[in-house]
Amino acid sequence: MSLIMKLPIIMEESRKAFEEIMATTGSGRYVLKEHTGRHREIAASRENILARGDNLSFMKFLMDEKDLTGKLKLIYIDPPFFSKANYGSEIKIRSDKVKKIPVMKQKAYTDAWNRGLEEYLEMLAVRLMIMRELLAEDGCIWIHLDWHAVHYIKVLMDEIFGEKNFINEVIWHYKSGGVSKRRFARKHDTLLFYAKSDKYYFEPRQEKSYNRGYKPYRFKGVKEYRDELGWYTMVNRKDVWQLDMVGRTSAERTGYVTQKPETLIERILESCTREGDLCADFFGGSGTMAAAAERMGRKWISCDIGRLATISSHKRLIAANAAYSLYDEEGDEMADEEKGRIEADISLQPALVSDKMLLRVELLSYRPYSLEQIPVEEKYLPVIKKILDKDPLQLVAYWSIDSHYEDGINKPDAYLRKENEGIKTFYEAIGSDFGPVCIKVVDVFGNSAILTVEL
Repeated sequence: MSLIMKLPIIMEESRKAFEEIMATTGSGRYVLKEHTGRHREIAASRENILARGDNLSFMKFLMDEKDLTGKLKLIYIDPPFFSKANYGSEIKIRSDKVKKIPVMKQKAYTDAWNRGLEEYLEMLAVRLMIMRELLAEDGCIWIHLDWHAVHYIKVLMDEIFGEKNFINEVIWHYKSGGVSKRRFARKHDTLLFYAKSDKYYFEPRQEKSYNRGYKPYRFKGVKEYRDELGWYTMVNRKDVWQLDMVGRTSAERTGYVTQKPETLIERILESCTREGDLCADFFGGSGTMAAAAERMGRKWISCDIGRLATISSHKRLIAANAAYSLYDEEGDEMADEEKGRIEADISLQPALVSDKMLLRVELLSYRPYSLEQIPVEEKYLPVIKKILDKDPLQLVAYWSIDSHYEDGINKPDAYLRKENEGIKTFYEAIGSDFGPVCIKVVDVFGNSAILTVEL
């Protein structure tokens, strides 16, 4: 049977799965791990959420535990494209003590499906049904795809959201990418823009439209402008966007494979949301939507099943001074305390210039319990072992200090991230009251460990 003939079966099976999920309460269980932000009280009250886990159970968690049914103003998703490929991210480690460390590839995610396109479409269909439940009546959804499966997803979207709620097919055109002698170079992605109802919010933005030959038209009543290229008018933005991919030297580059540029998400947010609106990305990747929403004054939710994606997002949002809550799927991994060993020197002594106390914390060493926790090809493990023996702190992506740790929830006073020049291993704070100190280390591979010390 051809796939086009199977589409009604795919929809029927997906709808059954959707109805079973909706009829079950408590099917999505997530544990609050961390409150992040300059002021922990603000972070605890914000709606911003970063979560690691299966987006299916997470969306049900948002319905059951967060009462967010019908409250999201925008959903943007960048799901796997059905490319049948494995995607990795480059891990670059520099050390003065270990020479000639190769660039290592770490697995980010697999876009291969045992039952082929049928399984892929079922995976997306049931999730799109739940996303529709989460959307507000005046909300909208954007799905980022490419040539592999966009035509099939368009049919699913017409069925789930309704043909009349299809608003735009937007083409993102870029210069990057390969060439072939057997076809025209593939240089664009496709974004499908649907509304939940005819009440959707949309604010058209304008762009330059250059005159023919860049010369003035001088039409009556038409306002014309001139720049270094020539004469132009201002028109409503078209449905073909030419934007560069994230360059190798770009400040926003995280190293995460398939990272999308913030300028792309900004265009969506500025046209389809207002400041303060709640937006979500359930295939969060490196956190581009969350980062853009944070900068533009929107509230956000981002979820991804991958540890590498979560660490990329977390580092990025910490650097942006974002306030948010970090959740982890319950029972998905062993406890942080069991993942690795941390050595640190922690002391509390009178401050010399006041009647307060001085807390001093120095990170001395970190190592995972086993090389099996390192998700790289086996040929790189001898290099990792050498780094662990001679310069283990080079594996640390960032570490944090919570000087009032309680209730198993980390509320860091400070994050120390790995920069080009290395990582700062020393922290000091002056205060009149310090509780148990919690040190959390996250390594470049997404593993984490916790050390708690009673003062």
